[in-house]
Amino acid sequence: MLRVRHVAKAGSWPVTEIRETLTLTYEERYRRRGVFRTTSDEDCLLDLPRPVLLEDGDGLQLSGGGYILVRAALEPVIEVRASSPALLCRLAWHLGNRHLPSQIKPGRILIRPDHVIQAMLEGLGARLKALRLPFNPEGGAYAAPAGEHAHEHGPGHGHDQA
Repeated sequence: MLRVRHVAKAGSWPVTEIRETLTLTYEERYRRRGVFRTTSDEDCLLDLPRPVLLEDGDGLQLSGGGYILVRAALEPVIEVRASSPALLCRLAWHLGNRHLPSQIKPGRILIRPDHVIQAMLEGLGARLKALRLPFNPEGGAYAAPAGEHAHEHGPGHGHDQA
C-alpha cells in the first residue's frame, strides 16, 4: 500500500515524479487520514498530522519516493447567475449568510445542489443551471490567504475528518 505523509502545493513539486493519480470530490479532498484508491487501482494511505484541503494539482509525497497527483473530481454543482452585478452580490450575501460553501467565479457562483436554497435563489431572481464541474469553494475568513497552502479550514472547518 502506498503511504503519504506530506502534501506539496500545486506547482511546488516535480511533476516528473508522478507515480499515480488520485481523483477526489470536494468532501473527499478534506482529510487527515484515510485509505483511497488511485486511478490505477492501487490503495493509498493518507496519514497527515492535521486535516488538509487538497487542491487540484497538489502532490502527495510518497514515503517510498515519488508523488501522487491530486485531481478534483467532476461533481454536481449549481451555477448561480444574475441579471446584474448588484444582484449577484446580493445572492452571494444570502449564500454567505447561510454559511454555504460557494465557489466565486467571474459573473457566477457555484454551489452544491440543495433544492431549498435553489428555490430561495430563484425567488430572489437568480438564473440557475445544473452542471458537473470540480468544486473548489472559498476557504472562508479564517483560511490561509490566496497563494498560501495552510488549508486547515475545509468542509468541516477544523473538524478532523478521518
